[in-house]
Amino acid sequence: MTSPLRYARLASRALIRVTGPDWRAFLQGLLTQDVETLAEGELRFAALLTPQGRLMFDLFVLGEADGALLDVVADQRQAIITRLSMYRLRAKVEITADERSVSVLWNGAGPGFVIDPRLPALGLRGYGARPLSDAAEADEAAYDAHRLSLGIPGSADWGEEKAYPIEANFDLLNGIDFRKGCFVGQETTSRMKRRGQIKTRMLPITFDGPPPAPGAEVLAGDLRAGEVLSGVDGRAMAAMRLDRIDGATLTVDGRPVTVERPGWMMTA
Repeated sequence: MTSPLRYARLASRALIRVTGPDWRAFLQGLLTQDVETLAEGELRFAALLTPQGRLMFDLFVLGEADGALLDVVADQRQAIITRLSMYRLRAKVEITADERSVSVLWNGAGPGFVIDPRLPALGLRGYGARPLSDAAEADEAAYDAHRLSLGIPGSADWGEEKAYPIEANFDLLNGIDFRKGCFVGQETTSRMKRRGQIKTRMLPITFDGPPPAPGAEVLAGDLRAGEVLSGVDGRAMAAMRLDRIDGATLTVDGRPVTVERPGWMMTA
């Protein structure tokens, strides 16, 4: 049975425009993603890291005719504008809020939407795009459930400058370009990738009933094997110790849980 085309507006996301003669060089030196080759109408996934290489902000970058549109967490927009302005120095760029809406479309395609660069199955993202007449309108919770069903972590999972982007699977979801040259936090990120020192990954866990509280421990016997992040009934995202989960009996608050490795992770 084919799933119906669905549309949702994401009130949790907002937009920033970066324009001016130096916009490419400016963003190129900051973000984990390459923007020098970004074409008009092309969407890429990226992050802004701390100098120590931890995740500060996730974002999407859309190429426009005269600059770029950044799709960011709505309640972080002003903080991101402030952070970008700190790096501006003498660069000829303008950084402004953009009030167009952010929306998503999944189980199909439509005009005015661009494919999500993380994983095609997630669907498409639209900026100022209108709902389609043949799409069933859904709420943001429905889209989050769709994302979680695919094992994709989201902004609620990063924590306060706590996770490294590789731990959040940015390297497997087209969020880091390791060939692009320098960016803030690059040294730590590249070293983790090069040396294969990845002890923790964000993975979906399944269970019966409501989700455990964020921060709840996942145990392998008496050993801490992970930490619950965000979730819904029956499914949650967790930061898991890779060396403690294979073949282990896992529990959270005494309840059995199972770790899943999404298909995209196995083939990335």
